[in-house]
Amino acid sequence: MLTAFARAFRTPDLRKKLLFTLAIIVVYRVGTHIPIPGVDYTNVQKCVDEASGNQGLFGLVNMFSGGALLQITIFALGIMPYITASIILQLLTVVIPRLEALKKEGQAGTAKITQYTRYLTVALAILQGTGLVATARSGALFSGCTVASSIVPDRAIFTTITMVVCMTAGTAVVMWLGELITDRGIGNGMSILMFISIAATFPSALWAIKKQGDLAGGWIEFGTVIAVGLVMVGLVVFVEQAQRRIPVQYAKRMIGRRSYGGTSTYIPLKVNQAGVIPVIFASSLLYIPALIAQFSNSTSGWKTWIEANLVKGDHPIYITMYFLLIVFFAFFYVAISFNPEEVADNMKKYGGFIPGIRAGRPTAEYLSYVLNRITWPGSLYLGLIALVPTMALVGFGASQNFPFGGTSILIIVGVGLETVKQIESQLQQRNYEGFLR
Repeated sequence: MLTAFARAFRTPDLRKKLLFTLAIIVVYRVGTHIPIPGVDYTNVQKCVDEASGNQGLFGLVNMFSGGALLQITIFALGIMPYITASIILQLLTVVIPRLEALKKEGQAGTAKITQYTRYLTVALAILQGTGLVATARSGALFSGCTVASSIVPDRAIFTTITMVVCMTAGTAVVMWLGELITDRGIGNGMSILMFISIAATFPSALWAIKKQGDLAGGWIEFGTVIAVGLVMVGLVVFVEQAQRRIPVQYAKRMIGRRSYGGTSTYIPLKVNQAGVIPVIFASSLLYIPALIAQFSNSTSGWKTWIEANLVKGDHPIYITMYFLLIVFFAFFYVAISFNPEEVADNMKKYGGFIPGIRAGRPTAEYLSYVLNRITWPGSLYLGLIALVPTMALVGFGASQNFPFGGTSILIIVGVGLETVKQIESQLQQRNYEGFLR
């Protein structure tokens, strides 16, 4: 990986793209520290210091925003509205025939779906910004903080609208910055911003573990956490690269005097075909009942049960439900993102077949059978990665959304591998000697 970056800096075109990407990252990180109008920044800092390591329901979103959510800055919502909008559009593509037709139109249809994603991102930013302002005004953003209700001293409607507009505009700017990285930088802009947001929380989280440690001034706990994190990263890299290759043979055809086909290739089916999406889905779904209970004034039994079982990340019921939801969403997402019938039809159209399997329906059934077989270990791997680091780090006083937790490891490794592959592909294009050699 370091070799690829070193070679990229020696190439003038890629060096410009890397420097441009770094400049956008700097702008993004500066925006995460600019508070929005109407917020008492002194009280916010007091509450952040009191809530360090215990971010409650908003910890996951705060991690994706690089710590900007609890600071209530212009980039407080971060990249989360865009991620949510992208997932919603991807799910609706399977349900709505119009979106499915656009997806099959190629580049023009993809551009139209991207435009819909932008519109939905702005709508979700308005909704989430309103909820964040309402939460901050009620004092529920920092439960247990003595000055939580004084974070927004001015309760006027104009101030509230201004705060929502600032956060919505900040989300639009973040979306624009990500697209700039995609167009003029090294590519994969949204994922890189998400990577930077998570990596930005590393130093403070690691130092909090060191301060809370008791052995040798906390340095033993500090070193142990780093060692565990490196081992987990290595394991994730190993599994993320694992794939089942389905061999495909294309029949040789004669058209006029020319021969076409006769080649062999393969269909790569990854063990973790769903990526980090099931973990995000499961986390978001488990936050809903806890969020409802937090804003409810009821004293009934359901609220007591939710607060006792579904709020703490180390509770057995929470862990069991979290694991089962990850497994379910892994199968669900793979089912809607990979269509064996469509792949089999495309292979049949171009004269391709799997050796030993008849073209058409038997090929689709075989692909579905193989996909279900490899999704089982992939889903169990996701569940274990999401839970084992969290449970191990709770003993060191880390929060549930510590950077070496499951969600962050999967995102950081996935984005890192994808970025390195893009840099290497661009290097290969520039160093390709061609067929005239």
